[in-house]
Amino acid sequence: MSHPIIGITTNQGKNADGHPTVYLMQSYVRAIMQAGGAPVLIPSMLAEGGWDALYSRLDGILFSGGGDIALEYSPGDPHPRIDGVDLLRDSVELSMLRTAASDGKPFLGICRGCQVMNVALGGTLYTHIQDQIPNSLDHSYPGDMRTFLVHEVRIEEGTRLAEVVEEPSLKVNSLHHQGVKDIAPGLRIAAYAPDGLVEAIELPDHPFGMSVQWHPEWLTDQLPTRRLFGKFVGSAEK
Repeated sequence: MSHPIIGITTNQGKNADGHPTVYLMQSYVRAIMQAGGAPVLIPSMLAEGGWDALYSRLDGILFSGGGDIALEYSPGDPHPRIDGVDLLRDSVELSMLRTAASDGKPFLGICRGCQVMNVALGGTLYTHIQDQIPNSLDHSYPGDMRTFLVHEVRIEEGTRLAEVVEEPSLKVNSLHHQGVKDIAPGLRIAAYAPDGLVEAIELPDHPFGMSVQWHPEWLTDQLPTRRLFGKFVGSAEK
């Protein structure tokens, strides 16, 4: 049995001694392994133009969650809640996603990854949902509530996501304060939250080009979530 190599984007930070680190929550790694993939971490500080040597060896890419995209790359209203900006990570991920969208390499975006997908292909973001969408839900739950199902998402009929999860709606977690605003040209909305916020987007004619705003890597006890990761890794295997 082959194990497709799935690259997962990472964060930069510092350990307890103040030394720089590259890090990623194990939940992403476990979800890919459970689906039959072989995960490889993608350092966020790859030199401009140096990511392509790694990219060419990957069968698929998971664009993980993390900090906000810099306004230099994502047109939007400045807001004091913008946090965790990493210009190097933005540059690498936006370039990799555009390339994957163009050449048909399977990819899955999660939370920040959903926003990266929209921005990379020409869309915009709400830079702080609660201040910019009247009567919006609270989409930003604390970090210790990653398995807490806080709202429903309605899956759009006829989308690839509907085909993958085989459900008309899902109960999901929610750990973000930004979200997709203007949809990039060529993308299709695949799911909505009850307040109208876009919760999933996809490239209709791509082998597997899809992103969700929630965090399915914490919900692999659910069959629809296992289907999502399974179909993604299966597309990478092909």
